[in-house]
Amino acid sequence: MAGLWRSYQGLISKHPWTVQIITAGSLVGVGDVISQQLIERRGLANHSMRRTAKMMSIGFFFVGPVIGGWYRVLDRLVVGETKSVALKKMVLDQVGFAPCFLGAFLGISGTLNGLTLEQNVAKLKRDYGDALIANYYLWPPVQIANFYFVPLHHRLAVVQIVAVIWNSYLSWKANQV
Repeated sequence: MAGLWRSYQGLISKHPWTVQIITAGSLVGVGDVISQQLIERRGLANHSMRRTAKMMSIGFFFVGPVIGGWYRVLDRLVVGETKSVALKKMVLDQVGFAPCFLGAFLGISGTLNGLTLEQNVAKLKRDYGDALIANYYLWPPVQIANFYFVPLHHRLAVVQIVAVIWNSYLSWKANQV
């Protein structure tokens, strides 16, 4: 396991943006597999690889680039490494970024699932509030620790590891009919 971590650190130091995006896409896919198999109990015969591929594409093309870019912007907006800086970053992240990101994530997944504009808006009205409340139960303490203890180039990976559970929830929420 230590060798795998060292390899990951070597790759992320050489290709940080690419590795962060690949990590995010892969872990969103893992979250969807967990959602389908453990939450929805579909079984392997009924597993939708197409759905997993859609969720991974959201991870590769939306989650990875957007969150990775947001952390860079946030580090420029709020400079330092103190506890109060970590708290300020968490507040900005959870009040400014998380609500927009969550709405965009659910909207993109609805579009990829073939929902019409009206259906997507109705789904957002139905699911957004619950998802945002769930977000606030999980992410504030994770983000304070992330902003205080974790270097910038590892933040997306740390968040995505914790987010395997979150991604499972979001995949389930995004794919409910």
